This record gives sequence, C-alpha cells and structure tokens, in this order.
Amino acid sequence: MSSALTDLFPHPIVQAPMAGGVSVPQLAAAVSEAGGLGFLAAGYKTADGMYQEIKQLRGLTGRPFGVNLFLPQPEHADAVEVYAHQLAGEAAWYETELGDPDSGRDDGYDAKLAVLLDNPVAAVSFHFGVPKPEVLESLRRAGTLTLVTATTAEEAVGVQRAGADAVVVQGIEAGGHQGTHRDNPETDGTGVGLLTLVARVRETVGIPVVAAGGIMRGSQIAAVLAAGANAAQLGTAFLATPESGASAVHKQALTDPLYVRTELTRAFSGRPARALANRFMREHGPYAPAAYPEVHHLTLPLRKAAAKAGDAQGMALWAGQGHRMARDLPAGQLVEVLNAEIAAAETALSAAAEIPEEGAAR
Repeated sequence: MSSALTDLFPHPIVQAPMAGGVSVPQLAAAVSEAGGLGFLAAGYKTADGMYQEIKQLRGLTGRPFGVNLFLPQPEHADAVEVYAHQLAGEAAWYETELGDPDSGRDDGYDAKLAVLLDNPVAAVSFHFGVPKPEVLESLRRAGTLTLVTATTAEEAVGVQRAGADAVVVQGIEAGGHQGTHRDNPETDGTGVGLLTLVARVRETVGIPVVAAGGIMRGSQIAAVLAAGANAAQLGTAFLATPESGASAVHKQALTDPLYVRTELTRAFSGRPARALANRFMREHGPYAPAAYPEVHHLTLPLRKAAAKAGDAQGMALWAGQGHRMARDLPAGQLVEVLNAEIAAAETALSAAAEIPEEGAAR
C-alpha cells in the first residue's frame, strides 16, 4: 500500500532511532542509501548537537531521512532520592558520582523543533507522547512527514486525532524504551505483541502504520505487511551493524550465550525499557521508581563507567526479543538481504495460496 511516507523510500524498512549514540549519521546514511529510511536520534542531545548530525548526514547522502524527538516529561523528584541511596554502592564500585537527576526533563524539545522548522528533514518522529496538533501542522507546512509512536490501539487513535501522518506501532517485543503516552506502573508488562497490535490498530485508524518490535528477518517484515502495516521499523537488527555507534561490548552481548533473555526494566531510566537481563537489572530493577528522565540522568555516570570498564553487567544493553538473530552485516547489505527475504516470503505465501486443498476439485 503506497502512502506519502512509503513514497520516500523504495523498501519498507525503517531504521529505528536509537538514542544514546547508536543511531549515528553513518548508520542512517547507509540505510537510506540502500533504499530504507534512516533515522537520527535527537534524544539526549542538545539542539546544536542534533543540527550538527543533520549537517553531517546530509554530507553523506542525498536520500530522505528522519529525526526522532522525545516529548517533555513531568516531574518525579521525590521518588528519586530513595533510589539514589540504593545506588550508592554502585557509585563506590565504579568510583564515580551519581548524576544530577534534575539535568532536564524537556530534552531541549522546543529548541530542537525550532531547528527542524528552520532546516526541515523528510520525516520527524516522536516518542513518549503525542505532540500538540499545532506542532504537527507546523512541520507539515515545512514539508516534513510526522510519525508518533503508539503502544495500544487507543494511543493510535490519539495519534491520528492530533494530525500525525503515520503511527509507529510498537509491540511489547521491542528493545529500548516503550513509547507509552502515559507512564503507569500498574500496566508494566501488559503490552501487546506486535502482530496482534498491528491488526488492532489497522482496524482502528486510517493513517499509515509502521510496525516495530522484535523484527530481525525479512519474513517477519512480510508478516507485518500482510497484517496491514505499510513498513517495518528495526532497531536491534541495525544495532549490530558496523556503522552503528553501539559499543563493541553491547554488540557482542546480543549473540553471547550468557544472555539468555531480555526483560523490561526501569532500573536504568525510570521508564520501562527492554534490555538483556544483567546484574544491574536484577539488583535494582525491583526498586527502581517510575521517574523518567530523572533516573536516566542519575544512572548515566554509572553506565558510562561500566562501559569504559567493559563491564556489560552494569550497562544498559538495550535489545529486542529477537537479539539472538542479530547478523554482523554492513547496514546497506542488511537492507538488501532483508528486502530479498521479504520477496522470498511473499513468493512462498503466494505459492502456498495456489496449492489446492486436499480433496478439492482439480
């Protein structure tokens, strides 16, 4: 199904914007050059830092690409103090100070929007809520297509009502942060699987759907397309590529037999996020408050120190449920392989549909 969104890129493959230094310009350029849609992650960057990456990416490709923004979050100051005391031993172990939980809740949102309105890109996506309709309209007037993450059919209705051009439907399988519009601890772990969610959303809204969550193979992309999605968004699959900015420790952990499962945790950021289960999650996940982004800022020095020491047990190893299927391929080649797998899956499905049922007239 064609749409203004999918007309931007020939293959139905979107590289997920992964904050924290993973979605670097080299990765986005390689994906866009191969016919997918590459994305930069503006989360945790300054407005100028985002602008510099956009300029760098434009020097690497003339193809369309997108930028992802985090919505500003409410204050949770009281809940963080107790957690900070619980993390004191980690700070001593890594010989570092805990971060300042009040380092910023709006992630420079307004300044980044101003940059994107002055220097429009092909697409802008939003995580952790729905932008005001006037924000979406201003981007549309600038020639930018807008996408907003939803984790339920009800959230997707809100996305459509606000005037977004497309909805990124995020299943519970997805690595990294769940893009819930309202962070409610009572609903932790109750998310819906991607195929069911795509079908629900497709029957609920009329805007294009980008399916995200645990997708590692072209056959899975074919499945979500058959379920009604217009394209698929892959994060963990691209995290493993050489162009990704993820650390070598993180990339190696994806297929390390030591990591047998992923879990949703608030331990690192205060919001539910899926990562490879490790010591830090086991020890601190049960006590971590619902306090994003304060907890993110609080634990940042710990995570940096663990990464510097090569200690995967103290790092946030974001990963989707399909992490063991990660392939060490250049990003452009991965797009090509995925597209070939989509074609093979669609051919197999067509062939199966033509096989007459046993006993049917021939």
